[in-house]
Amino acid sequence: MTRFVNNLKTTFLLTLLFVLILTIGGRLGGQGGLMIAFIFGLAMNVGAYFYSDKIALATMRGQEVDAQSAPDLYHMVGRLAGNAGLPMPKVYICPQEAPNAFATGRSPKHAAVAVTHGALKLLSYDELEGVMAHELAHVKNRDTLTSCIVATLAGVITMVASMAKWGMIFGGLGGQNRDHNIFADLLMIILAPFAAVMIQMAVSRSREFVADHDGARIAGTPYGLISALQKLESQSSRMPLQGASTTQNHMFIVSPAIGKNLAGLFRTHPRTEERVAKLRDMVA
Repeated sequence: MTRFVNNLKTTFLLTLLFVLILTIGGRLGGQGGLMIAFIFGLAMNVGAYFYSDKIALATMRGQEVDAQSAPDLYHMVGRLAGNAGLPMPKVYICPQEAPNAFATGRSPKHAAVAVTHGALKLLSYDELEGVMAHELAHVKNRDTLTSCIVATLAGVITMVASMAKWGMIFGGLGGQNRDHNIFADLLMIILAPFAAVMIQMAVSRSREFVADHDGARIAGTPYGLISALQKLESQSSRMPLQGASTTQNHMFIVSPAIGKNLAGLFRTHPRTEERVAKLRDMVA
């Protein structure tokens, strides 16, 4: 039920983004402005989609491992991938001491999972299994594609609002169309990008709940992930993850402590206590 609700929530939020694009485009940018913004936003994010794995792994200085260099981790991921019905992804270890993990890649056939050196030291076998299962759930659910779509739509909204702002400054918005209410237009220019970011963060949080649920199913139990999330949250709040940028926050199993104190609407991840509560509901 939880998985269904969060998938439904993701669909609703994506629809809301589309509606917001049509609204702001029709009122502020017109069809021409909307098309220009969409082409630019699509071009930028298509590149990110196809090269996201290389960018993320290079940023985190990940080193690929195999059955010889990291047998326990490699065989664990292979077994979990089999449980999930996925092809074997590439496996990486990142040198950072801050404990964290992430998955990347545009499809299950081009996927990679990575874990930091700090997570390997901190987590028990069962906890690490829960974390890797969570990351494989992201791969199975093609959350990289979802993130790319959401980033494109949010970027289009921001770009149209920026075009409208400059049009207003130079008299193009109100001067050519007397039907526009200048104050309503100004309010939309300010609030639309703000709303787009809020929706983008909400989508990210909903995908984390789904990955938690599906990861627990892949691992066969939620208890390892529950314990891992509690440990990771505790450590990451004291040890920021070096090398991670704010644009990559959504990739990690817990937020890398960048922007952790922002209001809940702007969090890329649900609060750990909420995630743990939902996981415990699976066995209640």
